[in-house]
Amino acid sequence: MTRSLDPERCYRAVASRDARFDGWFFTAVGTTGIYCRPSCPARTPLARNVSFFSTAAAAQGAGYRACRRCRPDAVPGSPEWDVRADVVARAMRLIGDGEVERTGVPGLAARLGYSERQLHRLLVGELGVGPLALARAQRAQTARLLIETTALPMADVAFAAGFASIRQFNDTVREVYATTPTGLRGTAPAAPSGAPGELVLRLAARAPYPAEEVLHFLGAHAVPGLEEWDGTTFARVLDLPHGPAVVRLSPAADGSPAVSARLRLPELRDLGVAVARCRRMLDLDADPAAVDDVLSTDAALAALVAGAPGRRVPASPDADELAVRAVLGQQVSVAGARTLTARLLTAAGTPLPEPVGTLTHAFPRAAALAGADLTAVGLTGARRRTVHALAAALACGAVCLDAGADREEATGALRAVPGIGPWTAALVALRGLADPDVWLPGDLALRRSLARLGSSDSDAATRWRPWRSYAVMHLWAMAVPDLFPRRPPSLPERSAS
Repeated sequence: MTRSLDPERCYRAVASRDARFDGWFFTAVGTTGIYCRPSCPARTPLARNVSFFSTAAAAQGAGYRACRRCRPDAVPGSPEWDVRADVVARAMRLIGDGEVERTGVPGLAARLGYSERQLHRLLVGELGVGPLALARAQRAQTARLLIETTALPMADVAFAAGFASIRQFNDTVREVYATTPTGLRGTAPAAPSGAPGELVLRLAARAPYPAEEVLHFLGAHAVPGLEEWDGTTFARVLDLPHGPAVVRLSPAADGSPAVSARLRLPELRDLGVAVARCRRMLDLDADPAAVDDVLSTDAALAALVAGAPGRRVPASPDADELAVRAVLGQQVSVAGARTLTARLLTAAGTPLPEPVGTLTHAFPRAAALAGADLTAVGLTGARRRTVHALAAALACGAVCLDAGADREEATGALRAVPGIGPWTAALVALRGLADPDVWLPGDLALRRSLARLGSSDSDAATRWRPWRSYAVMHLWAMAVPDLFPRRPPSLPERSAS
């Protein structure tokens, strides 16, 4: 039992099979040796026979195997790691982004500014397991996803999931799932079919999940050559550690709270990173019940929340990219920002080996952008200097916006770049770092909505914590409904008196 969990509250959730807690914690049953999600349909175990763990890795580390009936490894991730800003949460975000696979535990610890021993102690103290066990659990989950949803050979599955050898892959699957990889595939439903070279995956979310709205928002900001929107499917190029990939995202065909992802990867070992970044982009791990419960108690937002339950905050898969796009979008329309970004993409982006539909380039990395000639992009001299200064700061590490970034430090570092003010830094935190508690100071669209609701910008800056980012989305939907296909309810205009 990890120290942050309340056993009485957890058991009530298990007894009521409350799906809202899936991913928040896992229930381990001592008499069976398995661990489950809270909503598992099996008979509720006696309270004296259960233990609770905040991660699947901790349950596995205690000797439990995953339930085959409820598939606890298929739930959305815990929203706790997105909400919290401490070292443990930052470590969890980095592990999810594949940092241990890329640089090992020493690299993870160095990125967080701790020794390996200190980091291990912090993680074990709160979660019951260290970074290696957490990364191993993630590899096991990725392997099961591939085994059950693709027809890849097992050797390809093993290396795509991040295992160093076939033997390690086989041993881990047996230990975690109490069956062989072949046994897992034999019990799985028919894998969805995709185009040659595509992996088709189902990315789960907590209900309610407005997939059409999230994809429409991303599509409305789509940059030609980098992104594509056809009214149903949003596609884009992902800049991954081993090369650019292409993902196509569409609502789940069965209407469930999920998104279908079709991935073209140059290297299968980038799969885990691609999935993690898509989940962040689509805000799939959010807890809509917690958000809506808080925002709906405010008289000003109650009608907006009731009309759009489960609203999410669409983010970027790459915070460096979002920071540059935020600078390009300063004081211009959405259409103007798209045009400028498309020109920058042509001037400095990395061409794909061959186009995929209308997708032609990956967004330029910071080092390339810092020295690029941007005179043909159409920026003012001051804006061009800001882009170059930002790219240089990102390239040298003066500004760090990766998954493990300290959000307050990152915001402060951004504001130190000439030409970046509070609004731009806040937008990067909102849609680049996926911080759920951001307010955009001075945003004109928000001011228009607040005026209709009888609130002020200064008042709203401290209201709706810890979910101000979601309040921003509701107010944007009220001010700019074209970006949101699910229209908010009409509200009476306030009289001038």
